Amino acid sequence: MNDLVRQHTALGETDLEWLHLLVSEWQLLSDLSFADLVLWVPTLDGTRYVSVAQMRPNTGPTSYQDDMVGHLVPRGRRPLLDAALDEGRIVREGDPEWREEVPVRVESIPVRREGRVLGVIARNTNLLTVRTPSRLELTYLQSASDLAQMIAAGSFPFPGQQVDMDASPRVGDGLIRLDADGVVTYASPNALSAYHRLGLASDLVGQDLGATTAELAPSRGPVDEALVKLASGWAPRETEVEGNGGVIQLRAIPLKPKGTRIGSLVLCRDVTELRRRERELITKDATIREIHHRVKNNLQTVAALLRLQARRMDSPQGREALNEAVRRVGSIAIVHETLSQNLDERVEFDEIADRVIAMVSEISPGKVDCRRTGRFGILDAEVATPLSMVLTEILQNALEHAFPDEGGRGTVEVSAMRSGTGRKDGRLLITVIDDGKGLPEGFDPQRAGNLGLQIVRTLVEGELGGTFDMVPAAPRGTKVVLDLPSSPQK
Repeated sequence: MNDLVRQHTALGETDLEWLHLLVSEWQLLSDLSFADLVLWVPTLDGTRYVSVAQMRPNTGPTSYQDDMVGHLVPRGRRPLLDAALDEGRIVREGDPEWREEVPVRVESIPVRREGRVLGVIARNTNLLTVRTPSRLELTYLQSASDLAQMIAAGSFPFPGQQVDMDASPRVGDGLIRLDADGVVTYASPNALSAYHRLGLASDLVGQDLGATTAELAPSRGPVDEALVKLASGWAPRETEVEGNGGVIQLRAIPLKPKGTRIGSLVLCRDVTELRRRERELITKDATIREIHHRVKNNLQTVAALLRLQARRMDSPQGREALNEAVRRVGSIAIVHETLSQNLDERVEFDEIADRVIAMVSEISPGKVDCRRTGRFGILDAEVATPLSMVLTEILQNALEHAFPDEGGRGTVEVSAMRSGTGRKDGRLLITVIDDGKGLPEGFDPQRAGNLGLQIVRTLVEGELGGTFDMVPAAPRGTKVVLDLPSSPQK
């Protein structure tokens, strides 16, 4: 709609915002009218109309099989549009049109803002299935007529009341019509069922909806007065009411077709099961986070016990082996700590990588600078846990073997780069480069027998589905290359 309005019309940005507000609300008018709506705006030179938006009803058959948005119509071809635009009134005169052997009643509603008519809504009703209307249909049509008059007068939609139609109640969910005193004159079957869910044992018709709603909801002190006013339809508001184990969503729409409030529409929807599922999900998320938190605590306890045991060992080799185990357990604990703070099973791995680098750097015998470049990005927990262990082993191996001398100086750089357009086909290329003494003569990374490299090979090739290699770096040192899928391999 933005492009069409800016390309073909003289409307400004504030007028365009008003049209967006109207389009966000007009599903309500379409459903109440059982009709298609097409918004026509005069072009810059005033010789044509351009259709900038279209809406089909959920309550009846459509009268347009094709998409009308973007169509241009010369002025004079549709007299009802001309009359509504020029005279600023709702135009209903004229015989039904026949479209593909379907009779269609056409009406035109001017769209007014601050005294100016911005465009015209063509309301097109498919008459093929017309029958004697029921009480529900008569209420719908009367409410649609009131809303149309408000649009023509510039009092609907309500400024500052942008509505999310996906979250708000719709006409078919439940409709209640109130008079000027807030007394129910009609309640649809769905609306009555929703109030029965709250504990209402009688009919709604003839009752003061505000007072009845406040009685059904738990007492909340001063909030009751606001609830009474909202349910009575005095202002355009939305709320949820909970009582008797049920939850209903209310939306009040004051009706002022001639400037004076004559009553209100209250749309309602039973959202009991939806809220129950949301609460279950919240509870599940909280449970998962608590599990990760407890796993992290248990791993830290294991690391502390291993550290304590290492201090009591006389063998330097045994002490170092236990310290390596402490770092391996610690790298897993870091992932679980991060997961305990998230709502899903995905983590920002850059944060984990930095903590792993800091943890392993503590074992450096000299002044070795460890740093990270590039971004790992967000990874699934199934990738993050083994990858943190792999990174720990590679860094530990570099610091121990590339710089064996006390007081040695050097750098270790961890680089990460993502490739691919999505999670499923994405790749993660990781390189770890040091400027240490390099690989020994005849070294084969696929056959080297130390425990650290065995762990790396197993995790990279087995769990992560990637490849691992170690090659000499230029001009000196060692380069470790990991090529991994960025999502779990099923």
